[in-house]
Amino acid sequence: MTPQPPARTDQTHQERLGLPWWAWPAGLLVGAILATELTLGIPELPAWLPYAVLLPLSVLLLLPLSRLRVAVRDGAFLVDDARLPVEFIADVVALDAAGKREALGVGAHPTAFVVQRPWIGTAVQVLLDDPADPTPYWVVSTRRPVELATTLLAVSRRARAARNPSTAADPAGPA
Repeated sequence: MTPQPPARTDQTHQERLGLPWWAWPAGLLVGAILATELTLGIPELPAWLPYAVLLPLSVLLLLPLSRLRVAVRDGAFLVDDARLPVEFIADVVALDAAGKREALGVGAHPTAFVVQRPWIGTAVQVLLDDPADPTPYWVVSTRRPVELATTLLAVSRRARAARNPSTAADPAGPA
């Protein structure tokens, strides 16, 4: 008999949505092409100067794209610098590539909060239940949508049960 892993009392999720490996050489290649064009277009310019400026600049432009963090901790869903308390989460849907395309398509709500990375095919759609917030849902890219959706649902249900004990006794709600 295999031992069961201990039950997680504090469910968390943490993920960094970095760039794919091929984006770095592609960014450097674009910087090198622009530097070559400047070198050929402005012959008075020292040949090394465009490369010394544009190659580091291309890396600096790519760095913010690889720093996005998605996390569930301390009773909140954190996406970069946005924070959503989990008690306002009504439901979470894990989206595959087709579902993400549909959620972000022409039928998308104009006030939805969207953080998506085109190189990541999957996402989660977090439906909100906050009368004070006009945002109907969040769509957030993630590489592990099922794990994130499961964690968000579990933490949200626990937070709602702690906030409103009468609904915890009757999960079906009022008749």
